[in-house]
Amino acid sequence: MIDYTPINMKIWSRLGSSGAYGIAAVEVVQNNPNIVFLTADVCSFSGLDRLSENYPKNFYNVGISEQNLIGIAAGLAKEGFIPFVSTYAAFDSLRAADQIKVNMGYMNLPVKIVGLTSGLSVGILGPTHFCNEDIALIRSLPNIIIISPADCTETIKATIASAKINAPVYLRLTGGINNPPVYKSDYDFEIGKAITIKDGNDIAIIATGSMVFNSLSAAKLLEEEGISVKVVNMHTIKPLDVDAVRECFNTKLIITVEEHSVYGGLGSAVSEVVAMSPNSPPQRILGLSDEYKAAGSYTYLIDQYELNLNQIKEKILKTYKEITK
Repeated sequence: MIDYTPINMKIWSRLGSSGAYGIAAVEVVQNNPNIVFLTADVCSFSGLDRLSENYPKNFYNVGISEQNLIGIAAGLAKEGFIPFVSTYAAFDSLRAADQIKVNMGYMNLPVKIVGLTSGLSVGILGPTHFCNEDIALIRSLPNIIIISPADCTETIKATIASAKINAPVYLRLTGGINNPPVYKSDYDFEIGKAITIKDGNDIAIIATGSMVFNSLSAAKLLEEEGISVKVVNMHTIKPLDVDAVRECFNTKLIITVEEHSVYGGLGSAVSEVVAMSPNSPPQRILGLSDEYKAAGSYTYLIDQYELNLNQIKEKILKTYKEITK
């Protein structure tokens, strides 16, 4: 049984999201021997070394063959297993798009795809390994749940929750090693139910994945400017918690923040609610601009795409001043 103590949560943050996923993998297999884990030749990178050594019958390495990875997982799901598959998000989402559409969207098989290092965290490998587009692609496919955990503790909770539902899931992991913790004590996690981390009246920030921490930090800076800021962790992108979005309508401005393209992701999903709702406040979408920048470290790329906490704060402050002058 996983113990959600402050010490463990700090350790998990140091491991990064892949390491946290590996911890959850052992937990779910111990509780259900029908759960299996597949990788495309990235066992260690997926954090699955311990699982593969202790539960070899629950682990499959299909080699560098991402489309087959989804197909094999679909076959296992058809036979009553609960398969989790993992590799770089750019490969198990974009490269295997047709297999995801047919086996998970159309056939509705309960395959759980884990997109490792989504966004920019392996940016040193360049745009071929960036994954800025996965939410947009998968959100357009019927039946697939999309979860983007805020930190490593939430990665564990999301993995365990995904194992318990009979539905296709895309689990999008962002951030790198030493992933800063959003949560420092245990809390309730429910797929499809957003979490309000901080209350406020002037601005509502709805964030997901790695940007929850940056948004929370930016909110604290805005508070120093005398602006009251609400922060919502929208860990489930699909189905979106529409009620949580509408609860932000009593503020003057909604900001969405994500380590994903400004097209087709969280911002787009929230804007669909805003557009169909009377008396909704204006919204600004912050995310990755519509371009591929040169390779670089994760921190460098976050700065280049203007998503560090100070850049987020300044963009929000500028927008807020424009609408309230």
